[in-house]
Amino acid sequence: MFNFLRKKIGIIGFGNMGSAIAEGIKNKYAVCVFDKDKNKINALKNITVVNNPVELVKQCEVIILGVKPQDFDGLFNEIKFFVENKLIISIAAGITTGYIEKVLGKVAVVRVMPNLAVKVRKSTTAICKGWLATDKDMQFVFKLFKYLGIVFIFPEDMMDAVTAIAGSGPGFWCDLVQGKPKEEWKNFSLEHFIQEFSLAAEEVGFNKEDAKKIVTSTTMGTLATVEALGITPAELRDKITSKSGTTQAGLEALHNSGSLVEAAKAAVLRSKELSKKE
Repeated sequence: MFNFLRKKIGIIGFGNMGSAIAEGIKNKYAVCVFDKDKNKINALKNITVVNNPVELVKQCEVIILGVKPQDFDGLFNEIKFFVENKLIISIAAGITTGYIEKVLGKVAVVRVMPNLAVKVRKSTTAICKGWLATDKDMQFVFKLFKYLGIVFIFPEDMMDAVTAIAGSGPGFWCDLVQGKPKEEWKNFSLEHFIQEFSLAAEEVGFNKEDAKKIVTSTTMGTLATVEALGITPAELRDKITSKSGTTQAGLEALHNSGSLVEAAKAAVLRSKELSKKE
């Protein structure tokens, strides 16, 4: 019954993540999108396009926030009077559930961190619940993102570590294997990276079991993305690495130290610096 009540999903922001999520779920749910760049949303198939965020919020029961963190406050001012009884899903790095609840008021929020492998439905995704989100909300979000890959549930205080491992980890792997023969990616480099990066994941807070699982999922998803998109590891690394972001901070540490542990720690620190808390 719950799935029928939460059937229509709105996505605000049709960038890399928003578009990949929309394409991945549109055969299971009714999807409605808005992006201020109309060129991104012209001629979409099986996806409804609206003219502004308020129109989207009014039409949909579930709202996925896919805009950049710096655009959040302006968006919130537009939609805050229309979000009552909606489920808000935020995929923005560094924006806490507490911050969203503070600005939007009494609203159910689930924070979600997918990675770029969502494009090929091999994402490593972590979710955590806000104060007013229910277990049913979490069940719905878990099922929704299972269509797009593997889903982990962590407390919110682990989301900076998730950003470093699942979000920036693909960039680290791509950087280490760039220029190497393809067969080497799948043999020594793959196995060696998983082993070493699992230790790095433990260093930033994951237990041994979760570290191995999230690193394996992240690494295999990265390999699948490179192969499915027909690009080189260097090209994927550059797509992941935003200026002054967590991946760039981690790559600088990796290049300076040669250590994946130091790369993970640097990415966690940068994630904390960029975050908006309540």
